[in-house]
Amino acid sequence: MTDDRAQLDALLDATTLAHVAYVDDEGRPCVVPTGIARWGERIVMHGSTGSRWMRLVGDGRLVAVSVAELTAVVVGHSAYQTGVRGCSAVLYGRLADVADAEKPAALDVLLDRYLPGRSSEVRPPTAKELAATRVLALPIDQWSCRVLDGEPKPPQDDTDAAAWSGTVTVAARTAAVEPSGTNQAEVPPSVVRLAADFTA
Repeated sequence: MTDDRAQLDALLDATTLAHVAYVDDEGRPCVVPTGIARWGERIVMHGSTGSRWMRLVGDGRLVAVSVAELTAVVVGHSAYQTGVRGCSAVLYGRLADVADAEKPAALDVLLDRYLPGRSSEVRPPTAKELAATRVLALPIDQWSCRVLDGEPKPPQDDTDAAAWSGTVTVAARTAAVEPSGTNQAEVPPSVVRLAADFTA
């Protein structure tokens, strides 16, 4: 475990997918995957105003939001010694609606988190689109963060020593850019950058 806020911020800035856990009105535990972005001292997420899960988590009930990044598999001499490298965190608290005046900026933050620079390439949301969109925020003030960065351990006996050990980095990604069937424009810089970042 770590109490390094910079480590948490780095993780939040490196991932776009989170899982929101809550208990519904019937007492059932629920987990919903959704996109997030860190916005200063908050994380924000958005969805339809008609979304049932957004309505439930937006009513002030406690939630837990988890994020994780896997960077490598640590291959031990034995199954017992094999594990992973990466970072994970859970944030706790109550989600609240972003004020209407802040909603366009929050949506820009989310859009640019998914696709850096995209908000400057497209028109802003219309009043109708803003009215149909709910944006929720969670303060980053209650959290736990765990960093896994171990090395393969030495073999426990001669039998273990006969097996290979090491690490396999799994952070490398690939990207394929495919225009939509109705596309009539050149590939914009934000898409070029995103594809390059994924294949770097």
